[in-house]
Amino acid sequence: MNYSLFDGASDLQPWTEDICEGALILRHFSVLHEITLLDGIRQIMIKHPFRQLLTPNGHRMSVAMTCCGEVGWVSDSKGYRYSTYDPDNGKPWPYMPDNFFSIAVQAAEEAGFPDFKPDSCLINQYQVGSRLSLHQDKDEKNLGAPIVSFSLGIPATFLFGGMQRTDPVQRYHLAHGDVVVWGGPARLRYHGVAPIKEAAHPLLGTQRINLTFRQAK
Repeated sequence: MNYSLFDGASDLQPWTEDICEGALILRHFSVLHEITLLDGIRQIMIKHPFRQLLTPNGHRMSVAMTCCGEVGWVSDSKGYRYSTYDPDNGKPWPYMPDNFFSIAVQAAEEAGFPDFKPDSCLINQYQVGSRLSLHQDKDEKNLGAPIVSFSLGIPATFLFGGMQRTDPVQRYHLAHGDVVVWGGPARLRYHGVAPIKEAAHPLLGTQRINLTFRQAK
């Protein structure tokens, strides 16, 4: 990934789109931080590459992932959980870069969650056709803290439902630089990502990178 021709400058003006109480989208929020974020991802994936995890029932996820922070999210035959080490190599997850932490905290504050202190960042890699089924983020010990999710690269359709899997689902187009934040009464809403459609982005080619910050411990 070569980012040298891009300096993060953008004419896009940030604005906020409300989803429901406790959930919103910060449009274009991270465009000015794109080089910082992408350089950080590149350093992390050198030692902890993207990999497609297995679900507890043995299916391989279409989304590849890696992590940074005090703990990382893992999935295998033992279930879904947070771990202090990368199960692929037995080494601790890399330290969350200070600028990752500060950008995530800033996004949370903009969304109305001023006390966010993320200790885990899941970094997901979506290729064309990748999808994420509706699910709840409920493996975190601190459910009072929000989820802060950054989108980079090609667009995605974010699915945001209710407290039950069968509740109606809203669909939101997410572009490069958009950040979704949900917490409070929306914290355990079901959400997912529709299959990624073919597209290209000047920084990331035909992939989408999603950084999801959590306060897991």
